[in-house]
Amino acid sequence: MDGLMPFEGETEDLPRMATTGTLYGVGMGPGDPDLLTVKARRILERAPVLVHFCKQGKRGNARGIADAILRDPSREMALAYPYTTELHPEHPDYVSALATFYDEASDKLAAHLGAGRDVAILSEGDPFFYGSFMHLWRRLKDRFPVDVVPGVTGMSGCWTRAGTPITWGDDVLTVLPATLSFDTLVERLRGTDAAVVMKLGRHLPKVRKALTEAGLLSRAVYVERGTMPGERVIPLEVKADDDAPYFSMVLVPGEGRRP
Repeated sequence: MDGLMPFEGETEDLPRMATTGTLYGVGMGPGDPDLLTVKARRILERAPVLVHFCKQGKRGNARGIADAILRDPSREMALAYPYTTELHPEHPDYVSALATFYDEASDKLAAHLGAGRDVAILSEGDPFFYGSFMHLWRRLKDRFPVDVVPGVTGMSGCWTRAGTPITWGDDVLTVLPATLSFDTLVERLRGTDAAVVMKLGRHLPKVRKALTEAGLLSRAVYVERGTMPGERVIPLEVKADDDAPYFSMVLVPGEGRRP
C-alpha cells in the first residue's frame, strides 16, 4: 500500500482498512504559507495524491500557498470548475454542472482511495468553512476513512492583518455571503453586533448600500487579499471604486463590553 503511514507518536482517529487510502481535507489557511499548521505541512509532504480546485486554465489559490512545499508535479491533480462567476449559483445550469463535476471528481478520487492511495485535498482557509472540499467529503465520507485538518480561516487572517478585534464581551458575530439579496443583507446586518461579509466580487456595490442602510458603513473595513501579496486594508468609506476581487471581504467589528 502506498498511502500515508501514521506520523511518529500519533495514532489514527479513524479505523482504516488495509486496502484503502484516507481522504484528507487539508486547511491551507488564508494565504500566507507560514500560517499552515504543522500537520498540514506533513500531509502535503507525504501524500501520494494532492488535489486542488481551480478555474479553467489557472491555478487555484490553495495550490499557490503550497508552492514552497510541493516539488513533484506527478503527485498533483487539478480539478477545474465548469463555472465560477459566469452564472449565478442558483441558475439551474450552474447547479447541474457543479453536481456533475463533483460526482465525476469523487469517482476519480475513489479510484485512488480504493487502490490504497491517500488523497489530500488542498482547501483554502478551513475545509469545513464554505469549502469545495465539503462536496467531495459528502460523497466519499461513508466509503473511506477521512481526516480533516483545520486551517486558519480567511476572515481570521483578514481581521488580524487589519488590526481589528472583531468581537468584544458578548458580541454576536454574523458571517454573510455577499450573494444574499439586498433586503436579507440589511436585515442580518441590523440584527448582529459584528459581521463579516465574504464573497464580495461584483456584489460590493450592493454590500456598501446594505451597510449604509443598516447604519454600519462608518465601521466597515475593506480587506483585499489578506495575508497575501498585494494585501490592501482600508475603511470602506474611503474606497472610491466598486472593484473587489474574489479574495476580499468587509469586516464590521463589534463594540461590546470592554472592562
